[in-house]
Amino acid sequence: MKRFLTRALERAGYEVTAVNDGQAAYERLREEPFSLLLTDIVMPEMNGIELARKAARLDPDLRVMFITGFAAVALDGEHGAPRGSKVLSKPFHLRELVREVGRMLEYA
Repeated sequence: MKRFLTRALERAGYEVTAVNDGQAAYERLREEPFSLLLTDIVMPEMNGIELARKAARLDPDLRVMFITGFAAVALDGEHGAPRGSKVLSKPFHLRELVREVGRMLEYA
């Protein structure tokens, strides 16, 4: 799935850095600034919500979009997701992903 998402976003003109798990993503976020964190909620090493919380401490202005197969997952203060986070529920069309990324970055 990571390969399909990366390709769709790159074709839409976005620069994408893809990693294999939450811990690797966190290490990259510590090394350089990013405009948007697109993360699955369920991942090995570090789940997406924990990753987003740590990333928000590094950069409070970082936009966060979660993708999940669990449509019932609600992200609120209780779960510790950063304010203004977006959830895109699977299954979704790649055009929908590109559109939502564009919307999030429009306000960055």
